[in-house]
Amino acid sequence: MQRTTKKAHRPAAAVCVAAMMVVACGGKERIAADPPTILASQDASAKAADAATPAAADASSVLPAPSPCPAEMVLVEGEYCPVVRQTCKRWMDPESSPYHEYRCAEYAPSVCLAARVHERFCIDREEYVKPGDALPLAGQSWTSAVAVCAGDGKRLCLESEWQFACEGEAMLPYPYGLSRDSTACNIDQMNLGKPGAGLRDLRASIKEYPRCLSPFGVHDMSGNVEEWATRDHATAPNRSTMKGAWWLPGKNTCRAATLGHGEIYEGPQVGVRCCKDT
Repeated sequence: MQRTTKKAHRPAAAVCVAAMMVVACGGKERIAADPPTILASQDASAKAADAATPAAADASSVLPAPSPCPAEMVLVEGEYCPVVRQTCKRWMDPESSPYHEYRCAEYAPSVCLAARVHERFCIDREEYVKPGDALPLAGQSWTSAVAVCAGDGKRLCLESEWQFACEGEAMLPYPYGLSRDSTACNIDQMNLGKPGAGLRDLRASIKEYPRCLSPFGVHDMSGNVEEWATRDHATAPNRSTMKGAWWLPGKNTCRAATLGHGEIYEGPQVGVRCCKDT
């Protein structure tokens, strides 16, 4: 399938390999008896050493290319599919359950239905945590999330960027694979609270759920707190979307989106993750 280029391609990598030669000379008892042979060997050895030394020095001076992203961010680069078909092979809940057709136990491999687009950007490895706090920031609107990211010299992710960082080139429904794992991420919590009593705060520390990783190594993109993103090509007042869901038993997939809330909605379950251009 033909690919189109959205952003700059990755710079070509240079690989340097140094080879070292070791030349050994004969015993010292023969130096006086056969000087031409010994001197020739010594001369060849010296030339070989002179040739090898710069190569070894060059090899030792080659360092890995620095990351274009800050230390707390991950570089995401590859070919993103804008339109995907994802088919659930088996649901977790019976048809009588309120969660039927929300929680898919196993998906078939995803199918790309459009030309892929090259993506290259930085994304926060973790959900945003306010300095001094233990849990991800919550109670945020799209507007306040924009301000949080701007304060760090970043921006909210586009929805396409968020999805690609979550699913990878394999277009995984869940960041960790095709089959739902309620123990991998902070999802499928049932004791959500009582009517009129408010939502129970079941946020987890970013140090928990170490297996909740995307193919790019981004953490907690399914569950924990829902995350604001900006819809591609949208205009105010319809720029906002919420991604990843939260700790409830919902879809919790990379492509799922909550669009029913506007840009000023401040949910107790909604947090922030930022992106940055390379």
